[in-house]
Amino acid sequence: MTKTPDENMNRLPTGVTGLDELIEGGLPEGRSFLVSGATGTGKSIFCTQFIYQGAVMYKQPGVYVTLDERPNLLREDMLSFGWDLRKLEDDNLIEIIDGSVAKIGMPSEEQFSMPTGFDLDKLLLEIMRTTRRIGAKRLVIDSIPALGFNYENANEVRKAILKLSYMLERTGVTTLMVSETREGEGGAFSRFGVEEFVVDGVFMLHYLGMGSQSNRTLHIRKLRATHHSEDLHPIQITPRGINVMTLESTYKNV
Repeated sequence: MTKTPDENMNRLPTGVTGLDELIEGGLPEGRSFLVSGATGTGKSIFCTQFIYQGAVMYKQPGVYVTLDERPNLLREDMLSFGWDLRKLEDDNLIEIIDGSVAKIGMPSEEQFSMPTGFDLDKLLLEIMRTTRRIGAKRLVIDSIPALGFNYENANEVRKAILKLSYMLERTGVTTLMVSETREGEGGAFSRFGVEEFVVDGVFMLHYLGMGSQSNRTLHIRKLRATHHSEDLHPIQITPRGINVMTLESTYKNV
């Protein structure tokens, strides 16, 4: 039987429970994807799960670039899921690049960090050095709005993200880029309105509060070269991380 292009494509399991069944077994390898949503929707958990489970389950080293949160806080927060990032760092399966203070001109206490005086070229250089050093297969950049801090208009942001995506594609890593939407922006997919056009896929995370209840959902807005679910999927943040569910399984538990 002749294989379709989809069947010939290498795919990277995400490590996010319930997601791979919705995207033909995983993400197209070596491409860039956007994880977007408002505050509190679970973006950083989603991306850390991608990095952590990639290292633990598939022995694929990963790099997490944090441009907003300080690495020590990220490590502390993720321990609540049983994810010991420090141990994986010691085993050279994960590296965290600290860019959180470079953009305000302060030095970092981390072993791997951006030089003081943040810019995109310096970021790319550090990412490429780190990915080569540990043979990384996975990368997270958290977040794109932090990159846009130095840009004056959407066109410059688009050029920066295009450059970032192109250079990362050459390294062969599979990348998750984090962006944000503001509460009440129902039709927005990202902070600058250009990120979703540059990447190969968009995962939208939503948080809906109704009375005393709140619900989180995931929507796969696009995913190139992949037959994917177009439904709105309930998600749970469990003690082991994010669990993506189907509507059918949710109703069975009601």
